[in-house]
Amino acid sequence: MRLSVREFEALARDRLPRYAYDFFAGGADDEVTLRANENAFTRLSLVPRVLRGHRERDLGTTLLGARIAVPVVLSPTAFHRLAHPEGERATARAAAAAGTVMIASMASTVPVGDIAKAGGDDLVLWLQIYVQPDARITRELVGRAEDAGCRALVVTVDSPVFGRRERDHRNGFHDLPPGMYCENMRDLGGQRGVRDIEMVAGLSWDHVDELAAMTGLPIVLKGLMHPADAVTAVAHGVSGLVVSNHGGRQLDTAAATIDVLAGVASAVGVPVLVDGGIRRGTDVVKALALGAAAVGIGRPVLWGLAARGGEGVSEVLALLREEIDRALALTGCASVHEVTSDLVREARC
Repeated sequence: MRLSVREFEALARDRLPRYAYDFFAGGADDEVTLRANENAFTRLSLVPRVLRGHRERDLGTTLLGARIAVPVVLSPTAFHRLAHPEGERATARAAAAAGTVMIASMASTVPVGDIAKAGGDDLVLWLQIYVQPDARITRELVGRAEDAGCRALVVTVDSPVFGRRERDHRNGFHDLPPGMYCENMRDLGGQRGVRDIEMVAGLSWDHVDELAAMTGLPIVLKGLMHPADAVTAVAHGVSGLVVSNHGGRQLDTAAATIDVLAGVASAVGVPVLVDGGIRRGTDVVKALALGAAAVGIGRPVLWGLAARGGEGVSEVLALLREEIDRALALTGCASVHEVTSDLVREARC
């Protein structure tokens, strides 16, 4: 039995080839933001309430109409088959068993339809996409998400160009191993084979409007950090936001996500999620106190997958669930909805 998420990271480091571990673990440039995401949580202190007499806690909440058992969703991460042969299929089964949302990556090594089948009826599945330069390709991807039963589209908006990840360049990791592909990019636009994912340097609000016109699915924008952008997003009809800096993999020296969460959450009336650096149940409670409806985890899922396949992902989620439940009990909260801003403050040096 593992006692913390960090123990799964150590197992993953031991079991993965160097290039694969570094791909999952690495960030952009000097990895300042990568470190800041985690360090920012240590600057926040919890201020517990006592003598409230709650025998049990309710960890459940609702996101875009779906009831989930815990306020932790699986953020989109690429190439799960680098971590384990079953890849995203194993991750989907673990997410379904935990009763939470899996946001499948556009860069999955298993097609979204097969992810949905692996998770079964209990899986709440969303698909993350990058808007493509050719609108026909984007439209086909949206159609595949709809056919798979996805309940939302999560549009990554912090990547008009790729960040530079020096670990990947140092390791010479530029292509997936033989037999492994970005399966969602297969056979699109009337062409056989697997297309590359392309970034759109001119990405704008017009693209969000065009995407909304393609589908009736709720649209969530992932990668916003500024309250003004959040307000604009709501004006364009989006249903939710994910405060994210791409796990420190895009713009280095960008602010830690937890540091900007409250400003975004207070500016809008739609559900706001946050990811980046969440390693403990107390981190989750801090995020809830600052306005998050739920949090996303990325690397911990991959560590669990690399360590023990789908069982490892389940163990990571179970660990976090136990820690959240304990943190709620110790802060005097009967449910995640009782976590309020007065329960957290910035620690003084």
